[in-house]
Amino acid sequence: MHYEKFADGSTKCIEYEIPFELPDGWVWERLGNVSTIARGGSPRPIEAYLTDDADGINWIKIGDTEKDSKYILQTKEKIKPAGLSKTRYVRSGDFLLTNSMSFGRPYILKTDGCIHDGWLVIGNIDTVFDQDYLYYGLSSGFMYTTLSLLAAGSTVKNLKSDTVRSVLFPIPPLNEQKRMACHLESLITFVDTINDDKSHLIDIIAQTKDKILDLAIRGQLVPQNPDDEPASVLLERIRAEKEELINQGKIKRDKKESVIFRGEDNSYYEKIGSEVHCIDEEIPFKIPETWEWLRLQNCCVKEIKRGKSPKYATESSNTLVFAQKCNTKYNGIDIGLAQYLDESSLGKYPTDEYMQDDDIVINSTGTGTLGRVGLYQSSDNIKSIDIVPDSHVTVVRSYNEVDSFYLYAFMKSNQSKLEKKGEGSTNQKELKPVTLKEMLVPIPSIREQERISLAIRKAFSMINTIEKNLR
Repeated sequence: MHYEKFADGSTKCIEYEIPFELPDGWVWERLGNVSTIARGGSPRPIEAYLTDDADGINWIKIGDTEKDSKYILQTKEKIKPAGLSKTRYVRSGDFLLTNSMSFGRPYILKTDGCIHDGWLVIGNIDTVFDQDYLYYGLSSGFMYTTLSLLAAGSTVKNLKSDTVRSVLFPIPPLNEQKRMACHLESLITFVDTINDDKSHLIDIIAQTKDKILDLAIRGQLVPQNPDDEPASVLLERIRAEKEELINQGKIKRDKKESVIFRGEDNSYYEKIGSEVHCIDEEIPFKIPETWEWLRLQNCCVKEIKRGKSPKYATESSNTLVFAQKCNTKYNGIDIGLAQYLDESSLGKYPTDEYMQDDDIVINSTGTGTLGRVGLYQSSDNIKSIDIVPDSHVTVVRSYNEVDSFYLYAFMKSNQSKLEKKGEGSTNQKELKPVTLKEMLVPIPSIREQERISLAIRKAFSMINTIEKNLR
């Protein structure tokens, strides 16, 4: 059984307080019995005490800490000596413990100065603790949980000095503390090396994916098949499909529709109406002889445009709204992040604007998400109800003669470029539909598109497995 002896000679059984059994030679002791623990203070108003004078005293704040560092090396501000009586002076080697907000985070001082009431100081540790052992002990999950349970305050947790004094702390012999701390340092260094390597590998994976997509759209990922029909035949079928849709009244004729062709001088020309222009300067790279260039809008069965500004429903409805956040950075399309559409907004959306299988979705606005490209699959729709795009995303839907995954791969290969094509203010850039419509797409035969798509899927499947394990 564990007992606690008090100054008056009385004892008390504290077995119920003991968190776990310790090895032989270790003891449980309250922190307040083996160190001094006190709270800081602040002269007010603090602005009246701040100074740049040479005789100023370092004023230690949370802002002087660095992420993942265990030391506080210097301060950004100083206070006048006149404020010393209203605060607490601490010395290099003392421990500081945050006692509010992100409470319980320890730091070791490597400078002298004064602390405000957002800090607790733990001092006089040298006779009992190895400095590094105490740091790792205070940083442990066990100690965080203990302090969380003891912290006062319902909204903002706050550690009182008496509370920390009462905490039971495991204390090994001093030499063992030093050995443990040394071993922990070695393990942490090893883990940091692994994390650095993981980060490097993740960067390499991203570069590998980009390279695969780049080779694919240049016709260099899979061998050319001389038995494939030229892409010019495919373009004729697209034009025929478009004429049929126009005759059915499903789409309107584009008066500015362009036709791109290669002249006898091997230059590329674009015909819009009766006007013809050389577009060699626009051609981004060389493609195989049997491939053709096509504007993105001419690859699409519907006009490239952004969705609508909907009213959201507070309860379940029969329609979901696809927003930027559904186009995630690492996990593809996540319909679980979609909100419900208020039925009063449903009239804004014609039937052909409902999301369909194989729609390509591009984020049209947003800091850090602009230009992000995703491929919507019906299997993503976990709720199996209608989905419509909001005004912050643009939907691209290809003709039957253009493989949707191939077109997605092309768009994905241009994602970093699309991020830079946003127009408008720094805080709210917009990727306009016309920017997307005018993109030049390299088009091979449908059979080669399918071979390219299959090769990309296979390569990405293996890479994604590696990437998932790394993350």
